[in-house]
Amino acid sequence: MRALISPDSFGDTLTAVAAADAIAAGWMLGRPGDEVVRAPLSDGGPGFVDVLATRFGEVVTTTVRGPLDDPVDARWLRHETAGRVTAYIECAQACGLHQVGHPSPDTAWAASTHGVGELVVAALAQGATTVVVGLGGSSTTDGGVGMLEALAAAAGATGADLAAAADLAAPLDLIVASDVENPLLGESGAAHVFGPQKGADADTVVRLEARMEQVNERLTALAGRAVADEPGAGAAGGLGAALLALGGRRVSGATVIADAIDFEALVTASDVLITGEGRFDTQTLRGKVVAAAAAAAAGHSVPVLVVAGQVTLERSAIADAGIAAAHAIVDIADSTEHAMGEAGPLLERLVADVARGWTARHTAPGGPSE
Repeated sequence: MRALISPDSFGDTLTAVAAADAIAAGWMLGRPGDEVVRAPLSDGGPGFVDVLATRFGEVVTTTVRGPLDDPVDARWLRHETAGRVTAYIECAQACGLHQVGHPSPDTAWAASTHGVGELVVAALAQGATTVVVGLGGSSTTDGGVGMLEALAAAAGATGADLAAAADLAAPLDLIVASDVENPLLGESGAAHVFGPQKGADADTVVRLEARMEQVNERLTALAGRAVADEPGAGAAGGLGAALLALGGRRVSGATVIADAIDFEALVTASDVLITGEGRFDTQTLRGKVVAAAAAAAAGHSVPVLVVAGQVTLERSAIADAGIAAAHAIVDIADSTEHAMGEAGPLLERLVADVARGWTARHTAPGGPSE
């Protein structure tokens, strides 16, 4: 039997790649005769580059300005095929929330996307004609101004010269990889929804919103349309809006990964899919990576198992989603702290137990699993 291992990251405890390794190790312990294929997934947030790097491309490390101006070593992926170069950039590598230490109102206000622009410049210098920017996990709410300043500087201009930045980016096929649909402004926008997650208090959210309104005027003039209202404009603290204003087109981050690794072909060649994430709940079923993977498998009558840090869905909802079963690390851990601190070994143990119990009696919507 062939088992396809395709988890998302488990929050801050396990990257998607590390989770896939633990799941694969557990499955092989429980069913040593099976063939195991690892194909970790991402929605464009943290882990985007590492997930793609398991399948193709050359990882490049570039030192850029971090969110609070300290230098950081950011990894991106250069993939050349048929003479064309595509660069895959993960914004969290240059301005990730994990890079600010303890998020606070001060860091929420100061954090910049400048390093993302430097990564775009580095990709251009290495011949990229397509740049895919994965959004998610950022510490920033600057409307992409830092990125625009970096592009303008590379073009020989000063400040956030939007025309110079746009001229530099004009030759690129710019793809905005994000599953976030929030607009730039308002109660559903970047400052109000995501600002508090990045350390902003109520007063700072108001200040961030006011700054974003000013940025929006310039982005609207540049693009000739109201990019603030477009889905995904509020992603990564408004970085999405800036990329859209530069001519970028938004696609689902999960779709970028699925297409790049030919996920559908992997599914059709498999007998069971094991996927997972940190918390398997109602949010998962609203278009997150695990739900999309499960839907793809169900469409080909491939049974799906979910393993997660926590599972809060009712059994009926799990079944309605076309999932054979869902299992939680917390159910075999001594405590939540234990589950998070030993997530890798516990995940391996959990999957080994699940694999031992997986037999031909288990069925998918279309028939037996093996």
